[in-house]
Amino acid sequence: METKNHMVQVEIFGQSYNLKGDADPKYINELSDYVDQKMREVSSATPTVESLKIAILAALNIADETRRQTDERDIREKEVNKKLESLLEGLSRCLDANREPGQDQDGARLSP
Repeated sequence: METKNHMVQVEIFGQSYNLKGDADPKYINELSDYVDQKMREVSSATPTVESLKIAILAALNIADETRRQTDERDIREKEVNKKLESLLEGLSRCLDANREPGQDQDGARLSP
């Protein structure tokens, strides 16, 4: 399958960039809008006017958001797995309790 590279012009914090990639141009624009938003948030909360410092602080904020979301997802995944394991154990106990003597796990008769 052939991937098509798109050239997309975006503006981040007053600077234009020509980006080339195989992602959907709409997605590239959404990402650049997000980075622009984060840089503007840092700029409004920080006395510095140096673009590089603002970009680094914005990148740290984005990295922090990503890390926190990843950590939260990992915690939820562990909780779901624990609940699933408990449900499977309970289901297995119910099936075992309802199985007639001489039947295997699939309900087939065991030969003597």
